[in-house]
Amino acid sequence: MDSKRMRRAMACMIVIFLAVFAVIAIMNFDTVKQKLGLAEETPVQEEEPEQEEQVNEGQIGNNLSGFLTDETFFDQEVKFKSIESYSGRNVSLMMSSVAKDLRIMVVDSVGRLVTGADFTVTIQDVGEYTDNDKDGVIYVDGLRSGEYSVFLNEKDGFRVPNTITTIQVRQDIEYRVIDNIEYLMLTEDDIDPAKEDKAVNGAEEAADGTENMELQFDNGSAKLGIDVSKWNQEIDWEAVKEAGIEFAIIRCGYRGASTGALVIDPRYKENIEGAIEAGIPVGVYFFTQARDEVEAVEEASMVIRLIEEYDVDYPVFLDSESTGGRGRADGLSRDDRTQAHRAFLQTIEAAGYETGVYASRNWLNDELDMTRLSDYRVWLAEYAQTPTYDEYYHMWQYTSKGTVDGISTNVDLNLCYMNIDTSINHAKGAAGYSGVVNGDSGNVPTGD
Repeated sequence: MDSKRMRRAMACMIVIFLAVFAVIAIMNFDTVKQKLGLAEETPVQEEEPEQEEQVNEGQIGNNLSGFLTDETFFDQEVKFKSIESYSGRNVSLMMSSVAKDLRIMVVDSVGRLVTGADFTVTIQDVGEYTDNDKDGVIYVDGLRSGEYSVFLNEKDGFRVPNTITTIQVRQDIEYRVIDNIEYLMLTEDDIDPAKEDKAVNGAEEAADGTENMELQFDNGSAKLGIDVSKWNQEIDWEAVKEAGIEFAIIRCGYRGASTGALVIDPRYKENIEGAIEAGIPVGVYFFTQARDEVEAVEEASMVIRLIEEYDVDYPVFLDSESTGGRGRADGLSRDDRTQAHRAFLQTIEAAGYETGVYASRNWLNDELDMTRLSDYRVWLAEYAQTPTYDEYYHMWQYTSKGTVDGISTNVDLNLCYMNIDTSINHAKGAAGYSGVVNGDSGNVPTGD
């Protein structure tokens, strides 16, 4: 029995071996034929002389630059003039509109205005406009309402994208913060301050010699404060607080009397932060040279951008003064000046801030129609023992020759007749003002 089983096992192994061999032979049939000499000989082709590689248009494969010669690879439809170079500074457009106007700004890749070049833009169906003063801004007014497409024309040394920018121009003015207003805000390093910062203090010119130059602490419920700008130099705000000052109105900026540039007061940041850190409630003021509503909205937009990160308890005031007849806005009519002021005040109010006008007695009487500004606070500048201004006012600047510990220069002194709840953030439009009788003058500042 054992020998029979052994034979059967050996037979199975032989069968399995033969089967495996057959499978391998079938899989390599062509090779087996060649080994046994049974395959037909394939004629050997003679090698052709080596030729330079021919690059066909649109070739795909080893020629990685073939797509450059493929006319179908790129979009051939160009709606506007394409300005493309492979060197130079990247630039693009940013735009804003207030009403029937268009402000076009040329900016670089990090968002800075590009100055020193006379860029030209094309407004589709309108025309071409050039930045002749090379300040990076092109202003177009007198447009109809509607959507406008704008693109930048070719300029040597700059890389301009083959794109268009569209913007909606409105028929009526909107009293809201202008987008990208920060691109119009300059420092004094960018301008000539001697030509631009030229406000003339009308109250000083009209002073009658009876003004009180001392700190007035005993005036009932009135609060004692100061207003400051770069002219007051470096200020020790802790010493100011210890001297008894209860509030400070800080100049945040001005519009240039000559060029109309929007300029940040160089000491604004250190002043507002120093006052707040010392525990002194603050407001701000801006010296205007706006010639129309659009420029007034620009000024208000700048102010809002400058104060939005701070708690501002006192109002935002528009400083309305002359520049001695040399300023760009000195020749405005009473009506046009009042209209521009209203645009500023309405924009500030729409952003949730309390607001008002600062001016001398004569300026309030002669240069502004105060019946149209009666909804706003009035900060009177009149240097006399007793004010003679016949209308309501909420703050009184009674001298420009005050002295306060912590300030090395003379400083303006003020009395405020508004009850300010400094525990509330008035920068967000909270209420907290009420009028009180000014016992000295007999005028009653209006309240809420």
